[in-house]
Amino acid sequence: MSLAAWPLTVAVALLVAAHLAADALGHPTWRGLTKVAASLAFVAIGLLPGPPGPLAGGLLTGLALSVLGDAALLSARRGWFLAGLAAFLLAHLSYAAAFAAVGRPDPWLLLPVAALLLGTLRWLWPRAGAMRGPVVAYCLAIGTMLWLSQGVDRVEVRLGAILFAASDLAVARDQFVRPGLANRAVGLPLYYAAQVLLALAVR
Repeated sequence: MSLAAWPLTVAVALLVAAHLAADALGHPTWRGLTKVAASLAFVAIGLLPGPPGPLAGGLLTGLALSVLGDAALLSARRGWFLAGLAAFLLAHLSYAAAFAAVGRPDPWLLLPVAALLLGTLRWLWPRAGAMRGPVVAYCLAIGTMLWLSQGVDRVEVRLGAILFAASDLAVARDQFVRPGLANRAVGLPLYYAAQVLLALAVR
């Protein structure tokens, strides 16, 4: 990690902690401000000076789309949830396209990724109701991104994609299974760690 990235990484961690505290205490304004600020901070990491790598375009696009998704998911309304889901779907596709251009994923890794997707869909299917179509599309997108990421010769990319997928399980649990702060307390640190790692892979 470059010296310039450290202050921004610490800022992300502190802002996520402040966001979770505001969430627990029921302060919606601070909850929104701290979350969006944390997301803008990981974009800033990706924009730090330095020669861009071959993943730069796709990663920066995915990071920007993720900020939009983070803002949309601040609302509990179904329409905003769908908007956030769409933004993250496009972010995963952007990441997947970047990974596909430079990586060589092991075909055998498709088996555990497929098993993970099928297990997730089996878990969510009875609870998703009218959201089954979007949930299937999203699972396919993140599964593709996860598989392609493991063929990239950057540990930040491989680990970041795994953490991103894990954080989405917490989002799914919060939305469809058992809502609560515990999901966000687990999922958000995983998510922001993932985005910081992916932002570091831009340079």
